[in-house]
Amino acid sequence: MPIMPDIPQVEAAIVAQTNAFRATAKQQAVKAAPSLTKAARDYARFLAAAPIFSHEADGQRPVDRIKAAGYAPCATAENLAWRSDPRGFETLALATQMVEGWKSSPGHRKNLLMEHATETGVAIVKASREEKYFAVQLFARPSTLSFTFEVVNAASKPLTYAVGGREARIEPRIVRQHTECEPASLTFQLAPAGLVSKPVTVRHEAKPGHVYRLVADKAGKVTVEARPK
Repeated sequence: MPIMPDIPQVEAAIVAQTNAFRATAKQQAVKAAPSLTKAARDYARFLAAAPIFSHEADGQRPVDRIKAAGYAPCATAENLAWRSDPRGFETLALATQMVEGWKSSPGHRKNLLMEHATETGVAIVKASREEKYFAVQLFARPSTLSFTFEVVNAASKPLTYAVGGREARIEPRIVRQHTECEPASLTFQLAPAGLVSKPVTVRHEAKPGHVYRLVADKAGKVTVEARPK
């Protein structure tokens, strides 16, 4: 008779092993969220009965399933896996096989170490007629952790800057509002004064509710004034 794993214990072990792996990369632990777990379980059940295995086997993206389960994310990731053995699986062995398989795959490993993820949902479902187990693991950061800030160009020339590595250009007398899901750095390329032609790079960490005002003095030197709105 095949060995039957304790499914809730498998799921709990996957979360524990995931957090242990995240700790080695100095990433924060993720905690189980009921709505993410529901999304994971619904899709694992679908995959266990479906003839195809993919992230969009049901015609939806992972983020669509997550939202349908009642979770409002600003960032998401999904890992899938299956394991089959006619002898069945011990509880810890099944969890370890799932996690080790993800760790050995670059894309899945990146999801395991998703930066700034705070919550997870894990589900294991057994196929009805064979010793085959499907795993769905979700990672997310809720939209409640998003924040906004503004960049104001009070200088007389267009200026360039980057938010989290994404370049932007702002025209004079323009106010631009940004909404970010994750902590982000602000990098400004500022016009120097006098005959110096090389732009000056200034970096800030974007802070919720702050305004970053670009101002020029009489000599044309541009500086950044950062303060709460």
